[in-house]
Amino acid sequence: MSLKAQLEAIIYAAETPITLEQMIQLVKPTIVAEGVSDEGEIKSRVRSTLDGLIVEYGSADRGIEIREVAGGYRMSTKPEQHEVVRAFARSLKPPIRLSLPALETLAVIAYKQPATVPEINDIRGVDSGGVIGTLLERKLITTAGRKQVIGRPILYKTTKEFLMRFGLKDVHELPSMEEFEKLVAESFHSELIPAEAAAENDDGEAPSRQSALDSREEISEETDELSRKAEAQTAQSHSNPEHIERSAAALEE
Repeated sequence: MSLKAQLEAIIYAAETPITLEQMIQLVKPTIVAEGVSDEGEIKSRVRSTLDGLIVEYGSADRGIEIREVAGGYRMSTKPEQHEVVRAFARSLKPPIRLSLPALETLAVIAYKQPATVPEINDIRGVDSGGVIGTLLERKLITTAGRKQVIGRPILYKTTKEFLMRFGLKDVHELPSMEEFEKLVAESFHSELIPAEAAAENDDGEAPSRQSALDSREEISEETDELSRKAEAQTAQSHSNPEHIERSAAALEE
């Protein structure tokens, strides 16, 4: 990869303005591999290449430019594109807020699909009826027929909405479980909601012994009061198995 391409990728990936010195340290191995070892020459090459990138982005017919901000460099939209960017931002779906139990259940379904509620419960170690209803409402899962065993329990699978939220082409692109945990945090910006967790424990169930996400994060106590009440009402209404069966049956039709 060329020095220009490396600098472009670094600036694009940086969440905060990245300094010239930081870029020099990152690309130094590439320059040294080309036979250049003098520190002054290395800095000069990086500075020259960076200046060329700035000019290229500034003069070309592009909606993005490289700007010097707070002692570093970052990519940003050009001022003339701000209106269309604002319109796009307003059209975006708000981030989905899910509780830890909901994330665990979603992970189990994603990796074991199609899966029944009893199978999910066995993996998680607690009842998942309430969170199944929540995931159905959020359109992250849907029904996939019934398993041909005694009782014919409903099967659940992930949806196109799930794929879009996680930026996946299909379920075959699911990453490892560790990567999935990171993807959850990035895609959902989830705030763990205590209401659903409390609803699960109302029946005296023991905490998950085989957590699909194996997470031990503490649930924030600063969740907005109105949001907690709304989530509690949702969890309470969906903890009724008959409600879940009716919702799932309706989706099957």
